[in-house]
Amino acid sequence: MKHLSCSIILAAASVVPSAFAADVIRHKLPDSDFPIAQAVEVPSGHSLVFVSGAGPDVADASAPKESPAAYGDTKTQTASTLKKIEATLKSMGLGMKDVVKMQVFLVGDPSKGGNLDFAGMMESYRRYFGTAEQPNLPARSAMKVAGLANPGWLVEIEVTAARKSGGP
Repeated sequence: MKHLSCSIILAAASVVPSAFAADVIRHKLPDSDFPIAQAVEVPSGHSLVFVSGAGPDVADASAPKESPAAYGDTKTQTASTLKKIEATLKSMGLGMKDVVKMQVFLVGDPSKGGNLDFAGMMESYRRYFGTAEQPNLPARSAMKVAGLANPGWLVEIEVTAARKSGGP
C-alpha cells in the first residue's frame, strides 16, 4: 500500500510539472531605482509569448492622417501603445506583470528639433511598470530609429511575455 501511494504521488507530479515550475527571476539594476531589470531569467516550465510590435492609436482625427500630430507626442503615443499591448496580453490570459522583455523604438520628435523625448516615454512607461500595483520590471532596450512603418508614429513597442506552462 505504501508503494502504491508513493507511485500515485510520483505519477501525479510528473503529469502536472507546471505546478512546480519556478517563478521568473528579475535581477534589479545594482544601486539604481531605474524601472527596468538588468536581466530576467525564465526557468523551464514556462512558454514565451512574442507579441509583435504595436504603435499608437489616432489621438486627433482632425490632424493630417500620417503626421505625428494625428498620434500625439511621445508621451501620448507611448501611453496609447502600452494600453494596446495590455489589451493584447489580456486577450491571451496574460498581463503587463508577465512581460519579461521589451524593445522600444523611438523616432525623434519633429517638434523637438528631431530629438528623442525619452522623458515623455518614461512618464507613460512608469504607469505600467515598477508601480505598487505592478512591480515586475522587464529587461528593456530603447533605441532611436530613423522612422517607423507609419510616418506619424514616434513610438513602436514589442514585448515578450512568459507564461507558466499549463496556463490559459
